Amino acid sequence: MNIDPMKPEVDHELARKVKRDRILLNNPVVMQGLGLAPLVVAAINVKNATMLAVAVALLLTPTRVIAAFLSRFSYFRFRGLTYAVTSAAVYVGVIWVMEHLFTSADITLLGLYLPLLVADPIILKRYERPQRERIHTAFRKGIITTAGYVMAMYVTAVLREFLGTGAVLGHTLLKTPLFPMAQLPSGGFIVLAFIIVVWRGGVNIVKRQMGLGAKQQA
Repeated sequence: MNIDPMKPEVDHELARKVKRDRILLNNPVVMQGLGLAPLVVAAINVKNATMLAVAVALLLTPTRVIAAFLSRFSYFRFRGLTYAVTSAAVYVGVIWVMEHLFTSADITLLGLYLPLLVADPIILKRYERPQRERIHTAFRKGIITTAGYVMAMYVTAVLREFLGTGAVLGHTLLKTPLFPMAQLPSGGFIVLAFIIVVWRGGVNIVKRQMGLGAKQQA
């Protein structure tokens, strides 16, 4: 039996590429199950998804960067508290911006799932890592993670709005909704589960293709 000495190195490089891709191949929602509650309950249409996307964009990266900086000056055992307090402090600015971008009536549509972003795993999960995070790494990964989360949010919201109301962005496409239950949290679970199954299936296909290409290249 011939053993390719380059195979472990190729597989390791492939794994690194997949891990770095937080948008498609290692999406935080689809592959890691982070931040599910807002998608299941609040992301019932594109309008709500847009408000949530703005909130996550303003909260995730600044929290990660500031917490990474503050962790340098505190006991590392308290990193969980550092991330949580930082997230709560950043949220004060986030809600101020949200109130200037959207109406109070629109923001109330998100219910408690807007303030709950402060303690959402998508925001705080980084503190579980045993290593300190560099500031530039925190910024880069924060941006990529935000992009992946927002993509999954919009895919979910568009599909739920279309299935539940027969419209997208207020434009009627179907006279009769295909799946009105999609507007409810229970329907949100079903729609999101379908998205995850299809998305993961596509990821597995891409991974196999990448693996095959890498082996041939080696």
